[in-house]
This record gives sequence, structure tokens and C-alpha cells, in this order.
Amino acid sequence: MKLKNISKKGLHILWSPYSLAIKSLIIGALFLIVIQAPVKAQDAQYTKPSWMFGLAGGANFNFYRGATHQISADFAPPATFHNGQGVGLFVAPLLEFHRPDSRWGFMFQAGYDNRKGEFDQVVTPCNCPADLETDLSYITIEPSLRLAPFKSNFYMYAGPRLAFNLGKSFIYQLGINPAYPEQEATPDIEGDFSNMNKSLISLQIGAGYDIPLSTLNKHSQFVLSPFVSFQPYFGQSPRSIETWNNSTLRVGVTLKIGRGSKISRSEMGKATTKKDEVIVSAGLVKAEPIGTFTVNSPINVPVERRVREIFPLRNYVYFDLGSTEIPERYVLLRKDQVKDFKEDQLEVFKPKRLTGRSDRQMIVYYNILNILGDRMEKNPSTTITLVGSSEKGPKDGLVMAESIKDYLVNVFGIDPSRISTKGNDKPENPSLQPGGTKELDLLREGDRRVTIESNSKVLLMEFQSGSDAPLKPVEINTVQVAPLDSYVTFDVDDASSYTSTSLEIRDENGTVQNFGPYTDEVIRIPGKSILGTRSEGDYKVTLIGQTKTGKTVKKESSIHIVLWTPPQDEQGMRFSIIFEFNESKTIAIYEKYLTDIVAPKIPKGGTVIIHGHTDNIGEEAYNKTLSLDRAREVREIIEKALSTEKRRDVKFEVYGFGEAQYLSPFENKFPEERSYNRTVVIDIIPGK
Repeated sequence: MKLKNISKKGLHILWSPYSLAIKSLIIGALFLIVIQAPVKAQDAQYTKPSWMFGLAGGANFNFYRGATHQISADFAPPATFHNGQGVGLFVAPLLEFHRPDSRWGFMFQAGYDNRKGEFDQVVTPCNCPADLETDLSYITIEPSLRLAPFKSNFYMYAGPRLAFNLGKSFIYQLGINPAYPEQEATPDIEGDFSNMNKSLISLQIGAGYDIPLSTLNKHSQFVLSPFVSFQPYFGQSPRSIETWNNSTLRVGVTLKIGRGSKISRSEMGKATTKKDEVIVSAGLVKAEPIGTFTVNSPINVPVERRVREIFPLRNYVYFDLGSTEIPERYVLLRKDQVKDFKEDQLEVFKPKRLTGRSDRQMIVYYNILNILGDRMEKNPSTTITLVGSSEKGPKDGLVMAESIKDYLVNVFGIDPSRISTKGNDKPENPSLQPGGTKELDLLREGDRRVTIESNSKVLLMEFQSGSDAPLKPVEINTVQVAPLDSYVTFDVDDASSYTSTSLEIRDENGTVQNFGPYTDEVIRIPGKSILGTRSEGDYKVTLIGQTKTGKTVKKESSIHIVLWTPPQDEQGMRFSIIFEFNESKTIAIYEKYLTDIVAPKIPKGGTVIIHGHTDNIGEEAYNKTLSLDRAREVREIIEKALSTEKRRDVKFEVYGFGEAQYLSPFENKFPEERSYNRTVVIDIIPGK
């Protein structure tokens, strides 16, 4: 039997529902006001959501007042119970509406509401202690008017509560007289209260604070909202007889999700005064509206930048359909050439067939077998497994794997016992999924490959493990050609009015260059693609738009572009990470790499340009979204790593280029190029 006679009066004062509720609401409201901070709008692409859906959960601190004696129709204890308290569970789905620029809104929640508690212990005429426990529960419906008095994340709410009784059980316990300790205990009495009100109408008032869990550059946004509310006894008498009533202080948290509205360029504060001319001269930019588009050339446009580039090395070797021979586009050495092979001087051994774009990178990637052989030769304790995947079956895949093993053994002299082989009909992460109907040949090419697997950390990328862990990256000091911050941008403010747009750029001598067609609002073209070998030039730009009604619309502008060369000692860095086909969330495997390797290398006051890319498989619009999702995930991880060091000195630029022909790192002719186009590139530029 529980003893509850300790300082009853003091306990009642301490747990008075009114004093506690008032103190909690005041302290909670002051705390929520103090912690509110303006939302950072930099890089915002979406507004805060107007509609939010979520789940609220918390604890009900219940306070019983009044008296109850006739517990049920056939049971009345010898003593009357007065007052009590307890804690119950509250869980309810939530619907909320409020415009970001408005103070007013509304909330609606309906769910499970527990009001259980224990009455204060009483002593019966036999000098025996008696206890009464209740387990009241309701289905509650709570519409509320929402007020954000400061148009901030802090809000208050108030409204009615409609409750329908769900549970009404009790447990009565009668103890023994302390003077007769040998007395046999009376069995507990359990049952349901009689004369219960089936429904209640009361009211509540509360306050909360929205803590954004997502940035405003995400369409879907999550919000965590702690809250506190008070529901006084008015209308909350559980029974239709006697004087027992209930007041409740509720404390909890709500997890909400909503989708913001896209912010237009005018709302983002982009461009605009005067007529229709853009002048970019001596490194100064003035962008004016030009009909329906604006042109911007960068203020500081380096022609060349020395860069320490970290090349990711996919652990795949792709084979041509119908062949088990290593494709000739891969660099295959003779045995006498091995002694001259150096990982940081790969240009000595170039592939026979380069595609014409990003030759430097493809030299790295087509030397993968030589890089692997060189590393295994220098680390004699390493072992690998070669897994061949073929649409013709495991036997054909095994032959592919054996062809690579033969090369490593015969050319680099690797002990055959260090290399195991096996065959599969498809890789662990296949591109070709059941039921696929489009671009099947490209997908099959991507799945016909040999995967290099290893448990030897010296061969693998930092912090990576498993069958698809990339190999250790290759590091090369070189000149970065056409860095992203040298691109000229063309903003088409009403791009949705056109099915496509293209650009005609004419220099002073009448030479015309054509770019496009495009479907994006922002078109980016490398400055050197326009200027060629020139350091500056005057151009007339014609935007040609095809409307949805079939008409052709032309808008013209004049620009002057000047490229400025920075000091030659400027040293940038470039990191890249690669993804599996159609994946954006695999960024999780790179989190420690980005946190521990990339983030610490960002200099004070530096700029980080993050751009995502995809291959050309799938719909263009989907690929653009996929690439932007990848880039944003990378930014969030790096920002989180910097914030733990209390760094706020880094500027970020984030782009998703999708499969854009002029902006993708590689062509898409071979599966290697498509594989390495599924990337996020991180350019780190020193502060000026």
C-alpha cells in the first residue's frame, strides 16, 4: 500500500494547477520569445509553408479538484476522496495553416488524450488508508486560432476542446489498520465509474515556437515545434454527479512538414533599373532588365587557376556489350612500362581514344587498372576480389573478371593468390530495374562491368567500406580550365512562357555563335566559350524564345565582357564525389569524408562552389532536380562541419546542372563517362 500522507498541504500548494499553469505559460512564452532568431534568407528559393501537417505528442499533467464518493452504482467507499494529480499521454495528428507574412492562422488536432491520476490518500473509519486511481481517456478534437504577434516563429493559440470519453476505469485499494499489522489485506476493487459524461466541451490556451529543421532552399520543409498549453476546469467535470473536476497542463512537441512556394526572381531581389543594356567593364557589373532577360558576367573572372584536384576513382571497369576483352579505351601497359608509371603523372600514358572533353579526367579514369596494379605492387599485403556482372550470365561475368586478373598478374606481377574472381548476372546496384522500358541499351552498358572489391583500407577511399566503396582518389596539381565562377549567366525571368530558348551572340566583327536550345530560367555559358582567345569584347546578345503557341520572340541586348586574371599564386582545390545510378541519398556514405577531409581544407573567407551533375539517362527535368538534391545534401554536411568549429566566414554557391550538355563534366558516349557524370563537384576558392 502506498503512503501519501507526507506534507499534503504543501504538496497541494506546490502543485496547484493555476499557479503551475500560469508560471509555466509565462516562463515558456518568455523562453520561446528569447530564443527566436530571424530566419536566414540567403540562398532561399522557397517561402515558409502555409499549410503544415504533423504529429503532436506530449504529457498531460492532470490536477483533480472537488470530491467524489459514489464511485459506481453498486460501490461507495466509506470515505470521500478529495483532490489528486497524475500524468497521462497525449498524441494527435495536426493540421495547421498560417501565411508566412501574416500574424493569424488556425490549427486543428484530434487524437488520444489521457487524463489519468491518483486521488490523495484518505483514512477510513477503521483507521485504514484508502487509495483511488483513475484511468480516464478521451478522443479529443481541438480547433484553435493561431496568433504570431511578432510575425516570427513564436506563436500563441487558443480555442475550444471537444472530448469524447474512451476509458473510465478505477482501482480502489484499502489498506490495513497500522495497529493490526497481521490483519489480512482487502482485495483491490476494480471497475468503471458510473454517471460519466460521454462528451465534454471546454477550452485551452497555449504557446509554441517553430524550429526549422530544413533550409528555405528545400521545397519540403520540416519544423520541430515545442509547445505548452493549459486547459482549465471549466467544462471538464468528468461526471454528471458530485464535484470532481480536472485541470490539465500539457507540455509536448510537434513534428510538422509542409511545402513552400517557389520565390520568383523579383522577390529574390534580382536586377533592375533602366532600359535594356548590360555593361560589364573593368571588372564592374551593372545588370539592367532587357525585356524579359538579364545578362551577368562575373566581377572577378580568372582565365586560369592553379588547382589541387582530387579525382574520385570508381571501383568499376566497364566492358563493351558482347565482349569479354578489356576495352581499348582503357590504358593497358606493357610489362617494361610499369617502372615508368607514376600515379601523379598519368598524362604520360594517354588512352588511345579520348572523347574530346575533359581529357585530363578521362586519362585518370582510363588508367584505373594501372593505378590499381601500382598500388597493389607497393602494398604487397593487399588483396582484391573481381566480380564480373554480365547480362549473359555468371559464366560470362567470370570471364570478364579473369581478363582483368590476367592483366594484373602478367603485367604488374601480382601474385594470383591475392586476386579472387567470381561472376554474377547483374551487379549489386544495377541500373536496369525490372519493368524498365526506356534507354535499355544504355542501362545494360552500365551494368556490364567488373567491380573491384577489397577490405584493404590502403586501396579504398577514406572512411569507405563495402562492395561499392570507391578506390582511393588520385591527386593532381594542374590548371583549372573555365572554372564555374567564370561563366556568363543569362536570366530568363519568364522562362515558363517558352517551350525553349536559345542564344545568338554576335561580336564586333559580325561573327555569330549560337547556344542552346535551353529550358532553364538561368543559362550559364563559360566565358572562354564566348571570348575564345580574346581578353575582352563587345557583343550583341539575342534571346530567341519559342512560345507555347508556336510564335518566335526575340529580345536583344548589348554586353561588354572583360576577363581578369588573378595573381598566379592563387591556389584552389577541387573535390568530387560520385553516386550510384538514380541515387541522391547515398551522400550518407560520404558524410565523414566531407566532414573530416574536405571541410577542414576550406580557407578562412573562402568560397565553396558546389555543383551537381547527372548522366543523360532519364528525363531532363528529373535529372536537374536530382543533381540539385545531391548538391544541397553536400552543402548541408559541409556547413554542419563548419558550424561545429563556429565558422561563419565561408560563402556558398550551389547549383544543379542535371544533364546540361555544355556544363556536364564529360560526354555520355561510354558508360565510364555516364558513371562519372553522376557527381557533385566541390570547388574551393581562396578568399580575395
